[in-house]
Amino acid sequence: MFQLIELRNNVGIRPSLFKLEQTKAVKEVLNTKLANKVLYPHGLCIALHDILNIGDSFSFPGDAGTYTSVLFRYIVFRPFEEEVIIGRVRRSSPDGVWVTLGFFEDIFIPEAYLQSPHRFDQEENCWIWEYSDGLETHNLYMDEREEIRFRVVKVEFNDVAKRAASATDSEELLPMKIIGTISEPGLGLLSWWKEDNI
Repeated sequence: MFQLIELRNNVGIRPSLFKLEQTKAVKEVLNTKLANKVLYPHGLCIALHDILNIGDSFSFPGDAGTYTSVLFRYIVFRPFEEEVIIGRVRRSSPDGVWVTLGFFEDIFIPEAYLQSPHRFDQEENCWIWEYSDGLETHNLYMDEREEIRFRVVKVEFNDVAKRAASATDSEELLPMKIIGTISEPGLGLLSWWKEDNI
């Protein structure tokens, strides 16, 4: 789910940060630049792990700042395919279910990847798994904020800058989107798999 990646970047330090020790200034600039941003093809940047090397600083004529080549490691969120994750149902639509992990909300479970048979309830605005135990059918609701276990099918990346001008659907503009499935035994709402529910 979380990975440690090694990166090199030219870090610009503005004069307002000169009062800080160089390592602290570099950390502040890197976290401001990368934290909570999607870095293709690595994933969602979470936090700076450590700095491996800080090169010599240089400046340009007419620019009061300094620039330094920095080698560092950063923690990123990018689940691998087939990984099983627990999140919470964020919202439902006739197309499927959106899931949140708290720090990442662009997880989508398409209608085709839900437990079968299922149906969408327009009044409740949620999906229902019509589970049959052989004797009777039980309607198991996928309510918002319920914990849900899903398996990662794939991770998609979009170049938002290139597609922004031509895209019409805001969901197409997500820089990183996880496609999940719950169409297997043990997946879906955690409450479904408690012995007293089924």
